[in-house]
Amino acid sequence: MGDFFTLFEDVPAAFWVNIQLAFWAGLASLVLGTILGVMRISPIASLRWFGTAYVNIFRNTPLTIIMVFAVLGLWGQLQINLSSNFTLNFFLLAVVALSVYHAAFVCEAIRSGVNTVPLGQAEAARSIGLSFLPAARLIILPQAFRGAVVPLGNVLIALVKNTTVAAAASVAEASGLMKTLIEFRPDVMTQIFLVFALGFVVIVIPIGLLTTWASKKLAVSR
Repeated sequence: MGDFFTLFEDVPAAFWVNIQLAFWAGLASLVLGTILGVMRISPIASLRWFGTAYVNIFRNTPLTIIMVFAVLGLWGQLQINLSSNFTLNFFLLAVVALSVYHAAFVCEAIRSGVNTVPLGQAEAARSIGLSFLPAARLIILPQAFRGAVVPLGNVLIALVKNTTVAAAASVAEASGLMKTLIEFRPDVMTQIFLVFALGFVVIVIPIGLLTTWASKKLAVSR
């Protein structure tokens, strides 16, 4: 029994890497996705075109391809180093790949929230002399975020699960450790799988519960 528990002594540290990936990529994708969302609803045609093109390209590109490009393209060919620390550099490259991919989904989640904002709100903003950016920042986006809580929560859940793709960037996270454990201890393969599956359940379910609570708490009465 002691040998069995020793087998999983590195599991918490591996999941901590996944949590850090999700946290930093979540913040970055929220910022980038919000900017893209503003572009999608901008009155400037070129900005709308750029936002639409970004979403269509990255939403339809497999995350693994983006992750491999970050390693082989940005680091391997272009020699772009985000840190002098070898391990941290790959971690940051994985964050970049996760961020640019999920920003497309954040953008669409925010755009769905914008659709919940009554048209009269934007018209009222224009009537008091607000230009597009002040109206978006002060009136449209605060209401849009309230209407986009559930879609944003779904994007975050997907992001948490997609952090396993960071193994393609040589990041020592949970799925990579699971693969290693199965290779060395195939006799307890089922137990290894269940431990890692349970780990992601423990991370994801609270996010779902928090999203449900927040959506009800922030719901706008019509």
